[in-house]
Amino acid sequence: MREEKSPEVCVVIAAKDAADTIGRAIQSALREPEVAEVVVVDDGSSDTTSDVAKALDDGSGRLTVVRFEQNQGPSAARNRAMAVSRAPLIAVLDADDFFFPGRFAAMIRETGWDMIADNIGFIHHDPTEAIEPDRFHARTRSLSIHDFVEGNISRRGRQRGEIGFLKPVMRRTFLEAHELRYDETLRLGEDYDLYLRALVCGARYKVIDHCGYAAVVRSNSLSGRHRTEDLRRLFEAERQIRLSNPELSPADQTVIRRHERHIKARHDLRLALDIKAAGGLTGVARHLLQHPDAVPAVIAGVMSDKLEARRAGGQSEPPVPAGKLRYLLPGVPVAQK
Repeated sequence: MREEKSPEVCVVIAAKDAADTIGRAIQSALREPEVAEVVVVDDGSSDTTSDVAKALDDGSGRLTVVRFEQNQGPSAARNRAMAVSRAPLIAVLDADDFFFPGRFAAMIRETGWDMIADNIGFIHHDPTEAIEPDRFHARTRSLSIHDFVEGNISRRGRQRGEIGFLKPVMRRTFLEAHELRYDETLRLGEDYDLYLRALVCGARYKVIDHCGYAAVVRSNSLSGRHRTEDLRRLFEAERQIRLSNPELSPADQTVIRRHERHIKARHDLRLALDIKAAGGLTGVARHLLQHPDAVPAVIAGVMSDKLEARRAGGQSEPPVPAGKLRYLLPGVPVAQK
């Protein structure tokens, strides 16, 4: 596939009740010289998200704001943004995150990719404070299907660091050639689902250690509140990917099945807790008798939750100090003079 000589990026921002943060996100995107378009889709906000976004128009003609009257979910919002845009490269930015200066130049210098991601810096403090990411020694590597799926299986007792958090730049030509869009039935794991389907279609996925994406950690993040139904839809969508692609290698089939079971176990535990809240332990016992395959996941989940609660009551992990970032990828920092 021929590489574009003058890459142009469309930044897609799906926003729901993000009036307090959308301005910072838009400004960070418009600041980048490689950005040709910023498309904000207000996904049925009840606040002034659309008004704040429109006020950030810098007169360059690059900003477009679309509004859904009713909430349709991040997948539908991103698909609409992709439909109304034209730039050959697509980058997703969450409405409460932002780009560090110079984000795209490092990625676009690379060749031979359909998706390329950089490191993410997690901010655990006031993001209005001036902060610069560490510089890392140059390293570029490719992600296979196995690497990607394995890297998305979370481990209890560890800080979350699944590589599905990465926000790759995607080539529009590849997405259109394979008719790939976000699955609008998903409100959880929609990024993971799209990237996995792209890899199954043969996408070349590269990752560099350069950090250009700032993810603001919030206790009220929508991604931290998983509905039981959302978990069910996610593992069923992954099962469909696996069953629809029998040509996948045995190793890829195995790791996808592992991730599928991982999500289903979370679903089974969440469903049992829902039943307990509605009908007490008697309801849970009745449910498990009818669904004995869920028993191991529920027991393991309850025991793990109790263990984590006990750990939290003792020594907790030291907080990330102000002015510092926790990085998703383990890059090797360049010594600063």
